[in-house]
Amino acid sequence: MVFASPFFLLLFFPIVLVVYFLINPKYRNFWLFASSLIFYSWGGVQYTLLMFYSIIVNYFFAKLIDKDDCKNPKKLVVLSIVFNLGILGFFKYFNFILNLITHVIRFVDADFTISVPTIPLPIGISFFTFQIMSYIIDVYRKDVKSQSKFVNLGLYIMLFPQLIAGPIVRYIDIENEINERRISIEDIRFGLKRFIIGLAKKVFLANFAAKFADVAFTSPYLNTPLAWLGIISYSLQIFFDFSGYSDMAIGMGRIFGFHFLENFNYPYISKSIQEFWRRWHISLSTWFKDYLYIPLGGNRKGTRRTYINNIIVFFCTGLWHGAALNFIVWGLYHGAFLIVERMGLNKLLGRMPKFFGHVYTTLVFMIGWVLFRANTIGEALRYIKKMFVFDMQHMEYFYLDLDSFTIFIIILGVVLSTPVVPLIKSRIKSWIQGTMVNSLGIILVDINYLFLFIVSIIFVVGSKFNPFIYFRF
Repeated sequence: MVFASPFFLLLFFPIVLVVYFLINPKYRNFWLFASSLIFYSWGGVQYTLLMFYSIIVNYFFAKLIDKDDCKNPKKLVVLSIVFNLGILGFFKYFNFILNLITHVIRFVDADFTISVPTIPLPIGISFFTFQIMSYIIDVYRKDVKSQSKFVNLGLYIMLFPQLIAGPIVRYIDIENEINERRISIEDIRFGLKRFIIGLAKKVFLANFAAKFADVAFTSPYLNTPLAWLGIISYSLQIFFDFSGYSDMAIGMGRIFGFHFLENFNYPYISKSIQEFWRRWHISLSTWFKDYLYIPLGGNRKGTRRTYINNIIVFFCTGLWHGAALNFIVWGLYHGAFLIVERMGLNKLLGRMPKFFGHVYTTLVFMIGWVLFRANTIGEALRYIKKMFVFDMQHMEYFYLDLDSFTIFIIILGVVLSTPVVPLIKSRIKSWIQGTMVNSLGIILVDINYLFLFIVSIIFVVGSKFNPFIYFRF
């Protein structure tokens, strides 16, 4: 089940919401847990059983680790990590590893064949696996106490707003809200507005950008202008697709009384790749920093070790996104630029006008998105070649695919990927603060949000094109 679907918007979410506020508050966690089970089971009951099994095992791991008389908590936490990564590895990487071994053997024996079984990928397995591991590790570190109520732990893992696409929520950040939370009218108002913003991002910007990106990446008549507009479209698609779902998750969480941390902070205005990763998919970057980079030694063990740690982290970042060589190369590609920046490029960029830092960073992440979007490394290299080796052939197909609405979406997407709108809103708010115009403005803003929600639903109901990039992670 996806957020931007008629069933979720018109039936599932309204029912969950109404019942949530009608029932006794002491039953709300159970209701959300049961609703999350139904939500996830929509994609396959067998996946829900797998997750339920994982929650049970980790519930007891945490209880044992947290015991005062536990003799070897380190051994238990290692066993837990092996268990969780084992599940993730089997369902997400088994086919990839087997195919890789097969290709290696074929260099020696060209006739070698093996039947590779198709193992389905449970939706959101990367997200909920990382959440479970962060909980176990934090219990081991004595940062949090183990959760005594199974339903409460299950709710943390399976809470449907952030279950399938993040943000990755750490238990330590919502521990108090799981046990007890208060919801104000302002929380509900904020949550609804944030949800509508995310839905509109997904429906209007991500989906329409995706159509032109798909044209570019599948066109047999690719030329330089089409390649550039295609990767700009894909850059907008992946940003508004993922940040839109994060907005919806944060909004729904706030309605239910949870304060999820932000997951994006205008990454496309970055002046370096280091800054880009402080702004892009913040929950994942923070997770790798706290649970992998720092335990490996971070930057405390010398320059050479720091570079090695960076490479390890970004190798894992690429692998986390998908079981394919292009994701691994994409991760290492970003890791390489982080090392180059540490070696002195950041100092050079700091002495230059900010414009150069923006151009450099934009070129780096857009080339990276080619690696991310292409099906193979070879396909990605051919696409990048079209971007930088001038080719104006087949322009008739380029004009055929490009229309005024696509141009409008691209321009609008570029503008909205910068903090221009929040800046304008803050200026207007400061001018009218405390006046009658301010009260009228609040009412008009709420009406506009309602209108945007209605139009978004109309588009969702009327369109069959509704891809979501991060479901495969």
